[in-house]
Amino acid sequence: MASIHRLPELLINQIAAGEVVERPASVLKEVLENALDAGAKAIDVQLDTGGVRRIFVSDDGCGIPRDELALALERHATSKISSLEDLERVGTMGFRGEALAAIAAIARTTITSRIEGADHAWKIDSTHREPVPAALNRGTVVDVTDLYYNTPARRKFLRTDATEFAHCEEIFCRIALARPDVAMQLAHNRRVLHRLTVSEMRTRIATLMGDDFLNQAREIRAESAIKLTGFASLPAYARNRRDAQYFFVNGRHVRDKLLNHAITQAYADILHNSRYPAYVLFLELDPAGVDVNVHPAKTEVRFRDSRGVHQFIFHALTQALGGVGAGHAETRVAGQRTTLDPPPPSSPTSTTDGINDAGRYPLPSEQLAATLGRVAMDSASQAYFSFAAGAQPQPSIAPSIETSAAQNTTAEANDDNPLGYALAQLHGTYILAQNAKGLALIDMHAAHERILYEKLKTVLDGTPSMQRLLVPAIFSASPTEMATAESHAETLLKMGFEISPAGPRELAVRTVPVLLASAAVAELLHELLEELREYPTSEVIIRRRNDLLATMACHGAVRAHRQLTVPEMNALLRDMEKTERADQCNHGRPTWTQFTMSDLDRFFLRGQ
Repeated sequence: MASIHRLPELLINQIAAGEVVERPASVLKEVLENALDAGAKAIDVQLDTGGVRRIFVSDDGCGIPRDELALALERHATSKISSLEDLERVGTMGFRGEALAAIAAIARTTITSRIEGADHAWKIDSTHREPVPAALNRGTVVDVTDLYYNTPARRKFLRTDATEFAHCEEIFCRIALARPDVAMQLAHNRRVLHRLTVSEMRTRIATLMGDDFLNQAREIRAESAIKLTGFASLPAYARNRRDAQYFFVNGRHVRDKLLNHAITQAYADILHNSRYPAYVLFLELDPAGVDVNVHPAKTEVRFRDSRGVHQFIFHALTQALGGVGAGHAETRVAGQRTTLDPPPPSSPTSTTDGINDAGRYPLPSEQLAATLGRVAMDSASQAYFSFAAGAQPQPSIAPSIETSAAQNTTAEANDDNPLGYALAQLHGTYILAQNAKGLALIDMHAAHERILYEKLKTVLDGTPSMQRLLVPAIFSASPTEMATAESHAETLLKMGFEISPAGPRELAVRTVPVLLASAAVAELLHELLEELREYPTSEVIIRRRNDLLATMACHGAVRAHRQLTVPEMNALLRDMEKTERADQCNHGRPTWTQFTMSDLDRFFLRGQ
């Protein structure tokens, strides 16, 4: 074996470059972040052949003094921090002092900079590293050419120019979303693709994400010790990929498991079928409360109070997405096309005989109550089960109202009833209602399904009913799972699971929640223990329970082709207005849409 020896400085820099510079987009990210830290208000980016041949970035920031230019190309040389205290509360995008040194080690790099008050600019390159006079009005220009020219093996791993440019454009858009106060321009092969002026956040998001996103999103504003702002899409705007998800922590774009988990849980009740929400969210907190020095690319963070952050984001999104649909009619007006999820297999579908598939096996109220494990239901829930089974609604649900057209017209302007009042039923499937804005069209099964689901959850909130197993369920567990079960024994018991060791590598389950008595205990516990170990809180049990309740609500909801009376239809509208997330069913499909009078006038060319 060879003796221990010191590596050459160039080789050290090239090794470090492997952690910092994976592709042209990595170079662009580091240079743009340096420009923002320098206080730039205008940034110009020019790329050639996807950034492989050239990355040119100019800014109007504070610049770099002549005496510090050579130092800027050295490793661990930075103006951002100077002590451990600074590192523990980083408030800048960059702080390690490795980026420019890593870039200079694998590409021909030139830096030209001029500080305010200087007679002229100075330029330095990665080869000679001696500043020389240059011409520049103000700020800094970083010119990177021939990426990986001295490490050809690395260059072979690059993709096509189009792919590399796509990654560069994504980096540019992330930075632009985070800083609408900065004017930015991007050109590729001398063709300008983005020219962004200084604007408000909403305008910048609309420019980069499209008006469709904003029209199908809800604004998020929540503040306590930390602050969350931005926009999150409604389920109808869900996508097949995670390509429209942007989360920023103190202005830094991150992809963090804790944050993703909180967002996923917030959408768990309204988004299914492997669809992903779109969002642009900004979390602001004290820099001392987050550690950004945990990943080479700074894409992951660690929070001092991870549980508090998780719960804050979860509740902020749940509250924003759980608003009554009638209050957000403007997000889904006539004339706007939306991509809807196809109905899941459990949804009722019409057949040739006019009876939906689920309707062939109705679950009357007695059977539903038994399925719930003999949980006592309030009068409203009992009345709804009777309503779904075909009985007349009880007075507690269907208020006694006059249904004449004249009185409906008078009542439509009532702010307490934004969905208005029913006019008619269309093909036994949709309800037509007149409200202050115009005409509301409601999918009665989807709306009733959401109402039932939320009522069932309310009935079952609190300590779950437990069922003791006659014979304990024993399953094998890893040492990590054994330790997790021991440390979270109290949490597991609150969820309805009494678990104790049954051997060196075995756990015994003695009680389970009533609703999950028929579930695969071993599979469920493996998933539960993994989530308890990874995240500060677990939603596995609630998610499994809610999946069951969603299925029950789907089967218990009023069926298509069932003729409803006007009082029944109006009762459904009133309960929609009182129910959270009533504007989408349990599968993420919209329950209603609004046609304003302007939409109708425009369609019929009135006034033209």
